[in-house]
Amino acid sequence: MAEQDYYELLGVTRGADLHMIKSAYRTLAKECHPDRHNGCTQQEAKFKAISEAYDCLRDPQKRAAYDRFGKAAFQNGGGGQDPFGSAGFDGFSDIFSSIFGDFMDRSGGARANPARGADLRYDLELTLEEAFAGHQATVTVDALATCENCEGRGCTASADCARKCSTCAGMGKVRAQQGFFVVERGCPTCRGSGEVVADPCRACEGEGRRLNKRKLTVKVPSGVDEGTRIRVSGEGEAGVRNGPSGDLYIFVHMKRHAVYAREGTTLIADCPVTFTTAALGGSIALPGLDGKRIELKVPAGVQSGEQLRQRGAGMSVLNGRGRGDLVARILVETPTKMSSKQKKLLAEFQATETGDECPASKGFFSRVKEMFG
Repeated sequence: MAEQDYYELLGVTRGADLHMIKSAYRTLAKECHPDRHNGCTQQEAKFKAISEAYDCLRDPQKRAAYDRFGKAAFQNGGGGQDPFGSAGFDGFSDIFSSIFGDFMDRSGGARANPARGADLRYDLELTLEEAFAGHQATVTVDALATCENCEGRGCTASADCARKCSTCAGMGKVRAQQGFFVVERGCPTCRGSGEVVADPCRACEGEGRRLNKRKLTVKVPSGVDEGTRIRVSGEGEAGVRNGPSGDLYIFVHMKRHAVYAREGTTLIADCPVTFTTAALGGSIALPGLDGKRIELKVPAGVQSGEQLRQRGAGMSVLNGRGRGDLVARILVETPTKMSSKQKKLLAEFQATETGDECPASKGFFSRVKEMFG
């Protein structure tokens, strides 16, 4: 019977990234977990198969070996074709370890530490006001957490549930003589953990962790911007059998604001003003992100595109004190609907024009006239 391809088991393509592989695994693990099917043997077998596929594809070295040799990469020293695998190596790091290991570890090997859990990513959307003032965000994380049934031990017994692996004497690695070299590689019995679970917990299949949804409150500092990354230590996936947890990385994304665009700590607002206000002068009011009203004086004769700046009324500085500036970019609006009286008044004004009222216009058309001769 042909063995099913790991990528087909998880329902992803060979070019899938780690995020897609994790997402596919979590979805399938929820669907076919034995606890949801009253111990159905078929579902239990499927759960083990997808767990095996995920364990291989999430590890870059294992995945590269699998892509090249298939499951044969993990049998008989790497399938007999790879020069490192045929000698019993798991990769260049194992060669380095085998050559220099005795200098770094006089005991002839290092005891394997519990496997660390994977890091997680969470994308958080914030309003400009929340980013300005700082925010207490509640995030929901769906990830592998310590199994409550066995308290992370991986077995049902309260003591001596994880025993020292007899193959590697608890080191997680085995050695073999290869000519002049001593080759060191991961123990095939305990898969590098140094321990073997005698009575695996049915809830977590001996891993000491299972999928769980939890809520966390995260403090977002003021002044964050698009792409800011916040690290929450120890809130990633739980490690295997009480191994250290990974970290949670929160990536900030900014929602579009109704008034302001942002460039660093500078807030920019495009402010349309009537042509009479631009000609005679006046004022405009803008809402500050701190809730205060900001009054800006519009000088008479202001041109479209000119900027009015209010110092210290912009965005908060991340990990610092003070604020940036607020910039009002003036856009002079020409009226499109006028009454008869307004048109008459404008006609009277036009009749009194000498050209000196708009020097830029006068100068431009003078140069055009010269070009026509």
